[in-house]
Formats: sequence, C-alpha cells, structure tokens
Amino acid sequence: MNKEDIYIKLRAYQENGLKLFTSSSFQTHSIVLLHLLSEFETSIPVYFINTGYHFPETISYRDQIADLFKLDVHVVSSSTPRNMQKDAEGRLLFTSDPDYCCYLNKVQPLDAVLPEYDIWINGVRADQSAVRKNFKIEQSAPHNTTRFHPMLDWDVRMIEKYIKEHKIPRHPLEAKGYLSIGCEPCTRKFDLETYNRQGRWFGLNKTECGLNTELVSKN
Repeated sequence: MNKEDIYIKLRAYQENGLKLFTSSSFQTHSIVLLHLLSEFETSIPVYFINTGYHFPETISYRDQIADLFKLDVHVVSSSTPRNMQKDAEGRLLFTSDPDYCCYLNKVQPLDAVLPEYDIWINGVRADQSAVRKNFKIEQSAPHNTTRFHPMLDWDVRMIEKYIKEHKIPRHPLEAKGYLSIGCEPCTRKFDLETYNRQGRWFGLNKTECGLNTELVSKN
C-alpha cells in the first residue's frame, strides 16, 4: 500500500467509529510506519512493550523518535516480575525457554491491550519471515480486534528509500553491526550477507517472538 492508500484506509476506520492503535519495537525499519502515522494523526496510541531486557540504546532511540514525531507512546510490561521468570532450576527463562520468556514479556502485555481497541496497526512485512509472508492486509486477532498490515508489501529498498528521503534518524546500534534488534540477551551481531533476522535468537529454531503467531487468528 502506498501512503495515500494507507491514509484512506485509516480514515475509513475512523469514520466507522473504530479505535486504532499501533505497536512498535522502535527498530529503524519500524520507524517508517511511525512516521507515516505521525503525519496522519499524532494522537494514535503507540504501544512499546518494555521487556526489561532492551538495550539502553533502544530506550534512548524510542524517546528520541517519540519526541521528534510527537508520538503518544504508552509503555506496557509483563505482570510477572523478572525475578520470578525462572525455570525449575533457577535459570532465567531466556536461557532455557525463550518462547515462554517471549510469551510473558511480549505476548501477554499486548494481549491485555487488544480488548481496548478495534484496529491494531501492525508494521509487519511479507519479506521478513515465512510466517509473515502468509499474512493478509487485514487479519483477525484475539478479542475481536483486526490487525491492519499497511507495510505488508513493502521491501527493504522501499524502507531505506523512505528513511533517506525523510532524513529519519537510525537506531544507534545499526552502526555497530546490529540490524535486527530485540532483547539484549537474544540479539547478536551477524554477517551482513545473511538474512537480517538471523541476528535474533541465534542458533535456535525461532524467528518470531509470538506477537505474530499467538496474537493472530489461526483460521
């Protein structure tokens, strides 16, 4: 979808009395959607899931972008204290059960937000993973929420072109070799010739945190 089509769809939602929100991890590539939304309406809530494991640079970048785009940022986090997020042997879950760690720290906090809204504006792209490749522009989510994927048909070149045209600041860790940036314990630098999400959960059969597998209808 191009910018004009995205705005037409957003206006249609609003004219039908639907409540909108978006979520963001505040990586460089997710900033394009935030910039588009900020030019449409800065009052659309932006939810940031604070797992407690983010790089300090991500928090600083979030605040920089929020101020620059005048975003209405809401921070949510797990109801389970981090010192209780351990397995039977006392190991923190990100070391022994990263799927459950993601569930507690990402899926549950956002799942609690969904009942408050009708439309979840989600910046996934089809070129990011096999899971996302099968998504549609609109998709059902729990609690009678609809996921809207306006960036689904965008690719890396389109994202990079937009960032350069609008002179959008980049996440500071990119210059240090990180292009897919999540929680600090589960993110590493990677070979630039490999697929860009291989910097996440390296060595594991895992490419998603759960937001795009658990919080989407299975039918």
